Amino acid sequence: MGKHFFRSSSPPPAKHTSHHSLAERAMEECENDVDTLITKWTSSESDQFLFSLTSHQEAEELVRAVKNLHHSMQRLVSVTPEAEKIYQAKRTIQAAMKLLESEFRRVLKANMEYPDPECVTIRSYKSSRFSIEHDGASYLADDPDDLKLIADCMISTGYVKECIKVYQSVRKSIVDETLHSLGAERLTLHQIQKLDWEILETKIKSWLRAVKLAARSLFFGERILADHVFSASGSIAESVFNEITRDGALALFVFPENVGKLKKLTPEKMFRTLDMYEALATLSPEIESIFNSDSNAAVKSQVTNSLSKLSEAVRSMMDDFESAIQKESSKKPVAGGGVHPLTRYVMNYLSFLADYSESIEVIFENWRLALTRPLPKTLFPCGGGEEASPEDVHSSPVSIRLGWVILQMLCKIDGKAQPYKDVALSYLFLANNLQYVVNKVRSSKLNLLLGGDCVASQEAKVNRYIAKFEKLAWGKMLTSLSEDPTAESSPEKAREHIVNFNTEFELAYRKQILWIVPDAKLRDKIKISLSQKLIPVYAELYNRVELVRDVEMSNESIIKYTLDDLGNYHSDLYFGSKDLGRVS
Repeated sequence: MGKHFFRSSSPPPAKHTSHHSLAERAMEECENDVDTLITKWTSSESDQFLFSLTSHQEAEELVRAVKNLHHSMQRLVSVTPEAEKIYQAKRTIQAAMKLLESEFRRVLKANMEYPDPECVTIRSYKSSRFSIEHDGASYLADDPDDLKLIADCMISTGYVKECIKVYQSVRKSIVDETLHSLGAERLTLHQIQKLDWEILETKIKSWLRAVKLAARSLFFGERILADHVFSASGSIAESVFNEITRDGALALFVFPENVGKLKKLTPEKMFRTLDMYEALATLSPEIESIFNSDSNAAVKSQVTNSLSKLSEAVRSMMDDFESAIQKESSKKPVAGGGVHPLTRYVMNYLSFLADYSESIEVIFENWRLALTRPLPKTLFPCGGGEEASPEDVHSSPVSIRLGWVILQMLCKIDGKAQPYKDVALSYLFLANNLQYVVNKVRSSKLNLLLGGDCVASQEAKVNRYIAKFEKLAWGKMLTSLSEDPTAESSPEKAREHIVNFNTEFELAYRKQILWIVPDAKLRDKIKISLSQKLIPVYAELYNRVELVRDVEMSNESIIKYTLDDLGNYHSDLYFGSKDLGRVS
């Protein structure tokens, strides 16, 4: 029975030998194919690259041959792991990997230069076989399918570490060089603190340009390239992308945080700070999408920290701005009752600030005023009632904040009207400054933030100031004329009115030729109002006096000003120059 069993068991070695021979022959064929292609593309006679348009078919043949060789080698190993031919096949695969690694590095580097940073699309790739549109910018990669083909081959044959090492080395150097060419310097907080503002502002401008291009083209491009080349393994794609971009992204996104930490940020630096906040806030969703894995948490966290620090800096500068208004203590009256520098400064500042309405709405969202009394309702768009509470549901925190600043400034301007010795001039001063406020609100986004009711209420207040100004500045002159020009009066009474008018007009003119109304519409409004009150009455009196003189055949005339004279003198007023006219 044992002999029978022995005989019945003898065929398996023959079968084993058959499998061994088949595996060896298959491996030898693959090895010959690989050797032939390697010899051709590593010989000194070859002046072309394997992965090029003219030789792309042979490149694909090499990859297939290498994969087949690796597969047949694995089959032979399962049959006879100690066979000499296996070691020979390994050396052949190593030679093939050396060639593929060299081509991988070359293709990664080829056509990867970056053009002028002003370009919307950073990459200047020649091939259009791989094009992705993103927010209007095209990202074109050179031969990404070749890169994917090589990467798949190296990874499947056990050369994953070598593949990743080459890819990361080349791509990281390109990312770092590109960021440097865009002007994104790696500055520490200590280095930034030592810079003069003029120099730092230049670097902020460079950063503003760099961050948009980096997020929308550079980092986005690296993401889609890594995902494509390593599409066979999401974990590898994520790992290489993170390694390539992490250091550059962190250095780029920490810059705003370091600027926000500066202790010498005065209110004038508000707008560059808001520029950075706005740029980063706008790009934040895109950055979140690009760096979307847990391994990129540090990058996303840095963006959040920078936005938070910039918000703190803006609120701090706003506090300093309000404090500067409260501390302003100049007492010298503005010549001619014109617009005070404080009014110009505050309203210009706020109108610029309103251009960042979306950003400051977010920054001021939870920043409530601590007031001991409600604010005047007229400063806000809510309407109705005399006063508004900061908690009014119709008023946003930013509109309350800006309204509060304007109120502080107007209170200061009210105090600066007191030094004028002429009360009429103090009212003109108030009207000029409030008109400037109205114009700035109407012509900027402040109108949207404060509301149309705010403008209307302040215009009504300007009109009240002007009415008081007219009464005080021209009241005596107007009362020197007859109250009823149609009423009969004696020649002596008419002459008396003219004499009184002459005196009052000259006094008023000499003073008011030095006064100023900078706003042309308000200036014309004052002149028209005065003309409507003055000219008809003066014309009637003028004609009556002249008629009496003609009847009496008297050569004596006490009329110093014709109607044309009065109009000419009147037109000279409120330009703020004593050289515009003279009363003879």
